[in-house]
Amino acid sequence: MKITRYSGDPEILKRTELKTEDFDAVVKEIIENVKAKGDEALTYYTDKFDHVHVEQFRVPEEEFAEAITAVGPGFVEILRKAADRIERFHKSQKRQSQIINEANGTMLGTLIIPLSRVGVYVPGGKALYPSSVLMNIMPAKVAGVGEIIMITPPQRDGKVDPRVLAAAVVCGVKSVYKVGGAQAIAALAYGTEQVPRVDKIVGPGNIFVATAKKLVYGQVSVDSIAGPSEILILADDSADPVLMAADMLSQAEHDEMAGSILITDSEQLANDVALALDEQTAQAPRRAVIEASLANRGMILLVRDLKEGVDMANAYAPEHMEIVTRDPFNYVPLIKNAGAIFVGPNSPEPLGDYMAGPNHVLPTGGSARFFSPLGVDDFIKRSSLLYISEGGLKELGEDVITFAEEEKLYAHANAIRLRLKGQGL
Repeated sequence: MKITRYSGDPEILKRTELKTEDFDAVVKEIIENVKAKGDEALTYYTDKFDHVHVEQFRVPEEEFAEAITAVGPGFVEILRKAADRIERFHKSQKRQSQIINEANGTMLGTLIIPLSRVGVYVPGGKALYPSSVLMNIMPAKVAGVGEIIMITPPQRDGKVDPRVLAAAVVCGVKSVYKVGGAQAIAALAYGTEQVPRVDKIVGPGNIFVATAKKLVYGQVSVDSIAGPSEILILADDSADPVLMAADMLSQAEHDEMAGSILITDSEQLANDVALALDEQTAQAPRRAVIEASLANRGMILLVRDLKEGVDMANAYAPEHMEIVTRDPFNYVPLIKNAGAIFVGPNSPEPLGDYMAGPNHVLPTGGSARFFSPLGVDDFIKRSSLLYISEGGLKELGEDVITFAEEEKLYAHANAIRLRLKGQGL
């Protein structure tokens, strides 16, 4: 891979924008057809796009048992261990309702209310993601969501991949539907005869899924419009070049648009990582995908010093960031924009994908500047609670009347004035 010296151009790490607008017309048609024809449209699009005929979309009970048998006890145990770690981590995020009691008897508070029904989209296609099942469902369970619906594309045999289904079993989810793509998002947003309507849709997917989520937002809530996966590594000459190359390839193998970037102040490390990338890519099972990914969005960037590297990282706002330096914790407070920060040589990004516990559903495309990882807060809503005592009304009433009349909202003022008069105030 070519090594690029940073020349001060702030656009050097600029991403190719995800242009969902190019797919709007096609996806809008799919959504409208699902709204109008329901399950009939789901069957049509599943035939067309997945090349399998499905009329009964809910996974039957016997298929869950078959999936557990198919994957074997070893993998089931790994799924359970991962689910336990993810659950334990997310329990630390859980919030409680709060009430503030004022001296005059007024009570003000915030009620934490779990969402009633959530839809979890689990992609198929180029790779299978039982890990996404765990990462999307466990925080929803911790939040106390009333009903969790999982939806995922069928295989050519008309069934759900057993690894994905086994993950659902481990999470305790039995409402699983065999439909994918934009049509699945439309079904969750509007409901069909078989697929129930949900309050929020979470989970990654391809460009059609991303576009559909954008178009149904407002009808339902969505987590984010996910783009290609990416990693940025900040490293000095203490880093092992073979491991740095391996970590870059762990993202590059996702798909042809995944981003893999190394930023370093060591020319020797840059050269050694470039060589290791070539060697490891030649042996990789997903070589074609990796080569395309590195050509599209791979980079080794040589900077004058790591302070400059930190500035570049914050400007890029990566989904995943690794810090592999002599004193990595010295750099952690300097990182302002990153979905997840992996600190030190023994914290490679794949640990976060599967077993560590923090969520792997992270902001992509630079949205780490303003978005956070998926968590328990994504599955709750807050309601304000107000109980105003007689003393509270007396204390605030005249000020409210004045405030309302300054805004020329006289009926607002009258609602208060009548109460004050009724109490002889």
